[in-house]
Amino acid sequence: MIEKLLPIKGECRCGRVGIQIDAAPILTMACHCTGCQKMSSSAYSLSALVPGEAFSVTRGDPVIGGLRGNDVRHFFCPDCMSWMFTRFDDSMPFVNVRPTMLDDHSWFVPFVETYTSEKLPWATTPATHSFEKFPPPESYEGLAQEYAQSLQK
Repeated sequence: MIEKLLPIKGECRCGRVGIQIDAAPILTMACHCTGCQKMSSSAYSLSALVPGEAFSVTRGDPVIGGLRGNDVRHFFCPDCMSWMFTRFDDSMPFVNVRPTMLDDHSWFVPFVETYTSEKLPWATTPATHSFEKFPPPESYEGLAQEYAQSLQK
C-alpha cells in the first residue's frame, strides 16, 4: 500500500522543517527503551527505517539533540523541538524517520518492537517480532525480507 503513496512529504509540528521519503521503509519498529520514552514523552517511539538516499530534508535546518554521538544522532525542529528523524554513522546508510511526522502515516504498523525489557507493563503493540533489547545484527536482513513480504499481502 505504501508504494502508491510515495513520495510522502511530512513536517514537524510547527511546519518549519519539511521532510520527504521516496521509498518504502526497510523495516518499521516501536522502541520501548526508557530513552525513547523520555524523548517521545510516550510509552515508546515509532520508527520507519528508510534507505538514506530515499530520505531528504526539504525545508528548514533541523538541529541535533538527544543522542549526539558519532554513531547515532537525533534530529529535531529548532522551533517546536519535534523529534523528526535519526541518522547513523556511515556504516548504516539508513535514516530512522518518525512516521507520525509524515503527512500520511495511515500505512504504518510496527513490525518489530525493541527493548521490551524496559517497556511499561500496559504498553502493547501489534508488532510481529519482539526483542528484549535490539535484534542481533545478523537478524536484520531476515527481518527486512519478512517485512517486505508482509507489504505484498
